Amino acid sequence: MTVFLITAVLLAGYCGLILYYYNAWRNIPVFDDEKITGFIPSEKVTVIVPARNEEPVIEKCIQSLLAQSYPKHLMEIIVADDHSADNTAAIVSAYQSQGITLLVLAETVQQHPIKAHKKKAIEEAVRPASGTLIITTDADCTAGTDWVKAIAAFHAENDAVFIAAPVKMVYTPTFLSIFQAMDFAILQGITAASVSAKFHNMCNGANLAYEKKAFEAVNGFTGIDDIASGDDMLLMHKMNLQFPGKVAFLHSPKAVVKTLPAKTWGDFFQQRIRWASKAGRYRDIKITLVLCWVYLVNLALLILLAGSIWDSRWLLFFVIALFYKTIIEWGFVKSVLRYFDMLRLLPLFPLFQPFHILYTVLAGFLGSFGKYTWKGRNVK
Repeated sequence: MTVFLITAVLLAGYCGLILYYYNAWRNIPVFDDEKITGFIPSEKVTVIVPARNEEPVIEKCIQSLLAQSYPKHLMEIIVADDHSADNTAAIVSAYQSQGITLLVLAETVQQHPIKAHKKKAIEEAVRPASGTLIITTDADCTAGTDWVKAIAAFHAENDAVFIAAPVKMVYTPTFLSIFQAMDFAILQGITAASVSAKFHNMCNGANLAYEKKAFEAVNGFTGIDDIASGDDMLLMHKMNLQFPGKVAFLHSPKAVVKTLPAKTWGDFFQQRIRWASKAGRYRDIKITLVLCWVYLVNLALLILLAGSIWDSRWLLFFVIALFYKTIIEWGFVKSVLRYFDMLRLLPLFPLFQPFHILYTVLAGFLGSFGKYTWKGRNVK
């Protein structure tokens, strides 16, 4: 009976949290397209792409960057090759005549061992960057032609030193791909809502921008370079501490970048464990409490399901609780999927709930106490 009561209390608090995100999401000011199309650029920007073993995707990423509508003389593109063991560097090198700068970490970095490789790649690219605004994306991402222009226009109108922007996961008609795309879209909705409402800070390194002088003012990744992940959110927290109120979210379809899902369940779990591994380093008590509450809700539901093996009443309560959780989330999820043009996936949302609960509990636990493999590296 105690487990049932605890679950009910957790779900009640969870309901309030989701309603808060839903209301915040609905009230996010959309950056007007006319402000982007009519914007006259004047700021030099540097786009940084950290890359490791990205041979199958790096070319599409580069081509989308070269197709940007932003003036070429005001845009610098640096690809930082992080010790790739494939042809990533060779592919990038072929585009150097078109203005792409290749930075090979194996030639420039003598520090060993490096624990935070992606952070080191970005840091090495920021140092020689000529742009006053740094924009980062991942090597498996592609962007629309007005992506850089949208970010620069937003930066010109706001006094934000750190800008988070939306990321959409492109899916194929497979269970794993659709599950990831929907789950990722929901995370993006929470990111947009929380940052815009200044409730807590979240972001994704696939679509970020920050002032170079702000990066230097917080000493880059110093102090957070002992952990492999966190090139996005941990940096965001550092900047928010030094520049309170100057972190913003760019809510515009033109600012969306598209990324690819993990190919296998193993890769997916490794990715989510990597994301979860930085949770203990957040210095924002609000996001820590939110993460703990969400984890406890999912853990309670999993305990109910496990307990049903011995007592059928637990299964009944699990079904009721799962139904209640789904109803709580439905409006918010529907609104977010509509924004990302993924509303057709909404009927599948209830079916994904058990898988979401399981991976949340496992990834959260292993992210704190286990290890993971990423880009061919084993990380504790």
